[in-house]
Amino acid sequence: MPAGFPNDAFFKEMFSDRSRAIEFFQSHLPPAIVAKVDWPSLKVLPSSFIKSGLQQVSADLLFNVKIGGVDALLYLLFEHQSTVDPTMPLRMLGYVAEILFKHHKEHGLPLPPVLPFVFHQGPDRWNVSTAFEDLFELPEDLAAVLLPFLPKFHHALLDLSRYDPEQDEDRHDLQTILQLMKFARMKQVLPYFEWQAARKNVKINKVLIGRLLIYALHVDSDLDVEQIYHSLTSNPELRKSTMSVAEKLLAKGRSEGLEKGLEKGLERGLEKGLERGLEKGYWLGRIQSLEEFLKETKSPRETLESMSTAELEARHQQLHGEYQRRFK
Repeated sequence: MPAGFPNDAFFKEMFSDRSRAIEFFQSHLPPAIVAKVDWPSLKVLPSSFIKSGLQQVSADLLFNVKIGGVDALLYLLFEHQSTVDPTMPLRMLGYVAEILFKHHKEHGLPLPPVLPFVFHQGPDRWNVSTAFEDLFELPEDLAAVLLPFLPKFHHALLDLSRYDPEQDEDRHDLQTILQLMKFARMKQVLPYFEWQAARKNVKINKVLIGRLLIYALHVDSDLDVEQIYHSLTSNPELRKSTMSVAEKLLAKGRSEGLEKGLEKGLERGLEKGLERGLEKGYWLGRIQSLEEFLKETKSPRETLESMSTAELEARHQQLHGEYQRRFK
């Protein structure tokens, strides 16, 4: 799996949706900024606009928006790493500079203001400063004369380790998505669905259910559809719609192939050698899940079963290449 998968891909798919991005920024930017933004003007810019040589390790998104009649950019960086990065303001300076250099090359002056925002999913609390000037240690007398010559900015931050979507988020779709990302960070994917079942009168459309399921099943390879199904016992409507989606998306691919194979295969360790049929089932499940995640035409099960293990591995590598092209 590429580093960050499936977190990067899930983040990009969820927040590349324009209406969801608007809701996210309305919930998490300072109210004074939210009040001045012309939200209908928000556009998601293509990823090619922020590709650079900076060797970024996390997913990012860039949005164009009008703020008080001025063109501005909202830069959203997703940080899922296991340790907090105290150099984040320096990294952000590099990313923002790349964006502005590219904008200047293509459009000239004036430059648009860029608002950097970090979305942190990692397990540790974000306990370092978000201000660039705090990266310097200057005596008070020197700070007074030098700081006016140094870049001065800070990045906005959503730290899931300190955020409770159930209490702090009143938009149902965002609550649903952020809560799953929080539970995934804590390695508690099954309790997430139990939490979801306890929410009464909350509708989730089947497209979103499908994306939640695929993300959950990739985050926790020991989880299966039946476990999720039984965790939804207290919510018959959600259980029914979830299983309906699962049957279409996963049951024939991941459930029949991966779930049957993992039971014995993981006990020994996949690296110690799965039996030939088990290996094929494993690759079949992974392939169909990735095809669905990438919204590609799903390969018929019969076609995949007729392929050799080497051919299945090659198809899997091809899909990973497509994932890297789209999300990296």
